[in-house]
Amino acid sequence: MSENKIDNNCLSFCQPSEVDLQKRDFLVKATAATGAVGVAAVAVPFVGSMLPSERAKAAGAPVEVDISKLKPGEKMTAEWRGQPVWIVRRTPEMLDKLVKHDDQLSDPNLEVPQQPEYCKNKDRSIKPEFGVMLGTCTHLGCSPNDNFAMTADWDGGFVCPCHGSKFDLAGRVFKGSPAPKNLLVPPHQYLTDTTLLIGDDKKAEA
Repeated sequence: MSENKIDNNCLSFCQPSEVDLQKRDFLVKATAATGAVGVAAVAVPFVGSMLPSERAKAAGAPVEVDISKLKPGEKMTAEWRGQPVWIVRRTPEMLDKLVKHDDQLSDPNLEVPQQPEYCKNKDRSIKPEFGVMLGTCTHLGCSPNDNFAMTADWDGGFVCPCHGSKFDLAGRVFKGSPAPKNLLVPPHQYLTDTTLLIGDDKKAEA
């Protein structure tokens, strides 16, 4: 009789109370949450490692540019190696003007290597319609302004606001400008008709 009483008391004593059950549930949930955070902490750097870092971009990682919305006569700006890259969609009239002022240019025949070999042509481009060049003056690094309005004395191009250097629509510098060289044409290629890759020209064709 006494043994049964002891066993019943023991069972009653050993039975977890409502408070204990709540504590146990809390500990289980807390442990699971901590584990999930740990997994996330490992996963985030792993996923991040697959994305190009800002340092990689600054070091010259290629940049894809969608030019599908660029209209004739317009210019857009991309960024590569921390510098502006201009993409100009030239009209037939603009292209026609490029061959009419060679006598006014410092380097009309592109003797100074400011462009890849596949851009060593009158348009300084892979596709005549699209001009691709760094928007940085070769004098002291200012960014020239657009001046596409054609007049009797001006066939359209760029004028540096700092010291007055002038460049045509192919980025060729005019005589008398402080800038000693043409605007630089970066390595580039077309992945599709509307996607330009700046900074990589392994598949580019002359």
